[in-house]
Amino acid sequence: MAIPKSNIRGLQDMRTLSGRVDQTSFAYKAYMKVACLEMEKVRRGKERDSASHRIANIDARLAEVEDEKASLLQAQAELDKGRPTDARDSDPKPEPPPPGAAARFRHRY
Repeated sequence: MAIPKSNIRGLQDMRTLSGRVDQTSFAYKAYMKVACLEMEKVRRGKERDSASHRIANIDARLAEVEDEKASLLQAQAELDKGRPTDARDSDPKPEPPPPGAAARFRHRY
């Protein structure tokens, strides 16, 4: 009769509890997550402040544009008051080019 072989167990066959522990049970990991969340909160707050500052600058520039546009339109209206009405309505027509002017211009590649 043959001798039965017994299973030789090694280090790979040993059972451990590693990997079965809940990751939130480690206090330092929870504190690290809290710290990361606080840093993100500060960073997002700075982004929000920067965006609101940019919006204020844009609004101020839009107000300046409207003021400048109103002053230009007012100055144009004052100029138009001094002109006779027929001069405003008639637009000077451009003179046609002299005959043969198009024939003189040649462009070669």
